[in-house]
Amino acid sequence: MGPSHEMLPATRDDAPRDLEGTIERTISEVPAPRTRAVADPDRAAEEIAKRSARQAAVLSGSLALPPGPFGLLTVLPDLYLIWKTQRQMVADIFALYGRTAELTRSHMLYCLFRHAASQVLRDFAVRTGQRVVVQQLSGGALKTVVAKVGMSVSKRAAGSAAGRWVPVAGAAAVGAYAYWDTLQVAKTARRLLADPALDATEPRQRA
Repeated sequence: MGPSHEMLPATRDDAPRDLEGTIERTISEVPAPRTRAVADPDRAAEEIAKRSARQAAVLSGSLALPPGPFGLLTVLPDLYLIWKTQRQMVADIFALYGRTAELTRSHMLYCLFRHAASQVLRDFAVRTGQRVVVQQLSGGALKTVVAKVGMSVSKRAAGSAAGRWVPVAGAAAVGAYAYWDTLQVAKTARRLLADPALDATEPRQRA
């Protein structure tokens, strides 16, 4: 799939806003899963995670090959495509555990960015007694959190842009990071689902 016409390259002034918009588009919908509940979801989830990580690495590494300023034009498309890959992976993992109905935009935001924006999302999943609850935010509150996440992950965008100036070595590094990053997303999703006391559907609104 090629870069969407919506993913215009960011200038120095509008980069944070464009990054926030890219995150919003990523979590705007929860994709239909391509899997179903299985007897051994842990093993199946691990296989999906590795396959998705390889796909993310190839996508990211390929987009990082154009040198210099031409490569800079691919930064936001790169991030968007990687996040779409990870979004589908999360949906597939939830389905393996028979938990598709529980997956919301708030869960998707938490799974995709918990490891990269830990200071912002550290209290997003809370334990109430024996239950772990991913907070379900209202539209306005979710938008506020997305903005904070965008600022937090902007360092990744800067690093990805820097890699464009060294085509081959930079592409390898960017691809390797995408691989690692995707495995972290899978780990977060599996950590939520592995808790037998998880009640991920309980609504908790914040202003």
